[in-house]
Amino acid sequence: MLEQEIHSLLLRLPCNFHQEVQLLFDQFLSKLSTQASIISAQTAQLEAQAARIQELENRLSKNSQNSSKPPSSDAPYDKPEPKSQRPKTGRRSGGQKGHKGKTLEKVANPDHIERHKVTMCEHCQKDLSAVDVHKLHSRQVYDIPPIKVRVTEHQVEEKKCSCGHCTRAEFPADVTHYVQYGKRLKGGLLYFQDYQLLPYGRCCEVVTDLFGHNISPGTLYNIRKTAFNRLESFEEALKLALTVAVVAGFDETGFRVLKNCYWLHSCSTNKHAYYQVHKKRGSEAMDYIGILPKFKGIAVHDFWQSYLTYEATHSLCNAHLLRELTFLEERHKQKWAKDLAKVLTNMKKAKDKALKKGKTALSKATIRKYERQYDEIVLQGLESNPFVPPKKKKKGRVAKTKARNLLERLQKYKKDILRFFNNFKVPFDNNFSERDIRMMKLKQKISGCFRSIKGAQFFARIRSYIMTARKQNINCLEAIIDLFANNKTWNKLI
Repeated sequence: MLEQEIHSLLLRLPCNFHQEVQLLFDQFLSKLSTQASIISAQTAQLEAQAARIQELENRLSKNSQNSSKPPSSDAPYDKPEPKSQRPKTGRRSGGQKGHKGKTLEKVANPDHIERHKVTMCEHCQKDLSAVDVHKLHSRQVYDIPPIKVRVTEHQVEEKKCSCGHCTRAEFPADVTHYVQYGKRLKGGLLYFQDYQLLPYGRCCEVVTDLFGHNISPGTLYNIRKTAFNRLESFEEALKLALTVAVVAGFDETGFRVLKNCYWLHSCSTNKHAYYQVHKKRGSEAMDYIGILPKFKGIAVHDFWQSYLTYEATHSLCNAHLLRELTFLEERHKQKWAKDLAKVLTNMKKAKDKALKKGKTALSKATIRKYERQYDEIVLQGLESNPFVPPKKKKKGRVAKTKARNLLERLQKYKKDILRFFNNFKVPFDNNFSERDIRMMKLKQKISGCFRSIKGAQFFARIRSYIMTARKQNINCLEAIIDLFANNKTWNKLI
């Protein structure tokens, strides 16, 4: 419109000015067009920067209380306040009434008695050596006697019969070398390294300081290699037992091997724990391990898409979900997130209350009531977070907000999220698997990364054996010692 008006004005001008003004006008339009394109590009850049700033602020706002980040990632100077999902009991911290304490008590028959005699009167210095004891006072000290490596020589007899035949006795089954370490020392070394998580160097120092004997890291490596080989049958039997489990938890965590990021995969039940190291995190590793492809029970895990590609019945971890809801409430002021977190917590309370009463299921009316609340809150959230498709279609998946993505997941995977409420065999969260894998991160903090894939595999298999024994209330040290005694304790663990 403006261009037409200017053009009409140009026609009224004298001819000698017409061409000059027309040229100026064209230059003006060209600059105007250039400025418009610059403004458009700057606007797009500002929008992209705003989105990036929003994304970075969201990252900075996440911590172990409102996301899946581990507590170790929290800044030491800005620790978040604890937000435990556990209800307050109103009881004081410490031992509760009726709790059986572990105070040291005097024993009737001590292992050793040391008598401290009176030889002289402290008042008049008279000799009391021959005087009978008037009264005894006693105090007991619990202590460990000095420990020293004991060398036992096994000798077998050989006798010659009158018939000329020589007969020789047999060495014990576990005495196979000219000189060797015994089962208790080897078991203790494995206990220190693979249960108490000591690295090679410090493990050798412990033997020197406690037992007064020097041992090399190479010897320790050979001991672990022997244990690894002997546990091959145990690992196969463990994997088979987990494949047919009714409920099993699956998890994975980053694992540093050869300065590269590998993944430690785990599968857990209340009686078993299995670990395996692999280069990949997803389906390639899970297929290699071979448990999930054959698993027909209920798999409890977080919302990692690779798990959902398998045919098992799935149950999603609600502890992860509660942290995501906390983040949306705190960061994006999503009221529905707080309401849904309350509903999920109330569902857990209702289930726990029913379990205490010995029930195996909730009434259909109770289940419908809570599921209706769940559906209503999700619909409210979808209405308050509508999906607006972009004007210009871009390649790939269309980006959505965090709230919208979570709401669609809540709607699509409702059965998997609420499976704990409908089936009392299914836990509310996957914490039992995360507890099994948590100490692996501590191992990395103490010892650093593994220097070989073989060393990482040694640790995973031996740790599977130790944790399985621990879950079944079997003394870990005795279980390891039995491993070197060829007692095949692992048969009892499966």
